[in-house]
Amino acid sequence: MTTARRSTSLNPADHGKPAPIAPVDRVKLRRIKFEFGEPTPMVRHFANNDLVFSHLIAMLSMSFPPGEELFIRSVRRYSDQIKDPALRQQIRGFIGQEMSHGQEHRSLNDKLVEIGYSTKFMNAVFKPIQRLEDWLPSLMPLAMTAAAEHFTAILAERILSNQEVQDMAHDPEVKNLLMWHALEEVEHKAVAFDVYKTVGGTEWLRIAMMAGMSSLAFPLIAVATLVSLVQDPDGRNPVRIARGTVATLRGPLFKGLTPPLLRYMKPGFHPSDIDNEALLEYWRAELFGAEGTLVDHLK
Repeated sequence: MTTARRSTSLNPADHGKPAPIAPVDRVKLRRIKFEFGEPTPMVRHFANNDLVFSHLIAMLSMSFPPGEELFIRSVRRYSDQIKDPALRQQIRGFIGQEMSHGQEHRSLNDKLVEIGYSTKFMNAVFKPIQRLEDWLPSLMPLAMTAAAEHFTAILAERILSNQEVQDMAHDPEVKNLLMWHALEEVEHKAVAFDVYKTVGGTEWLRIAMMAGMSSLAFPLIAVATLVSLVQDPDGRNPVRIARGTVATLRGPLFKGLTPPLLRYMKPGFHPSDIDNEALLEYWRAELFGAEGTLVDHLK
């Protein structure tokens, strides 16, 4: 087994002008397979041996498969209306990548259940969301997807840019999954946004959806993590949970997250305003180049 190696100091914020929109072949489907718990068994607190952070990452992982299914449906619903061949190709890449993310996170979630985590809360959360989706105007799930993709791209950029964040994964195969997932989230960050704008999505709905999601998603993730924590024999110490929560919020993954998220709320914003191209080129070579650390995971 190999693991994602050294970090990079390449930070898009340090490079001045934004790069042009990436070529269409940059949203690329990679058929990949991870073997969680092989050859090293996964420990319960697999993320940096940290109680709170491990439960947070577990709950996020459990939210990915149903969330990505929603994202795929929201984009696919409009795919027949897209005439631009470049965007159509990006849509195919987006759907393929998101399907692969869901598949590999299901595999991780199965392993998490084996070592003591539960999927029940997240399953209960997404059932009413899926029912509500059928009643909403179809542009609303698409606006939700565009907003969610900005959020995941911001987190992904932090994973790719910061060695400390990468090392917090601790478990080598979980780290491999996160590096691959982060790379592809940045690659396809603009696809749902471009579909939304192409089919006539308005600025007010785009901005309102981000505001609504920010108000609901963060408390929901916090509640899910707390519910998971109290089911852990090591998680019934309020002082330990409080200290772990403060450390997580002040850590490199979440500290200062609000300003980059709020960029989305600016009228006229486009995901390509944030230049990630140098970062993407670096990690494509690191992970999937001739001697890439994840080449042996490709199918």
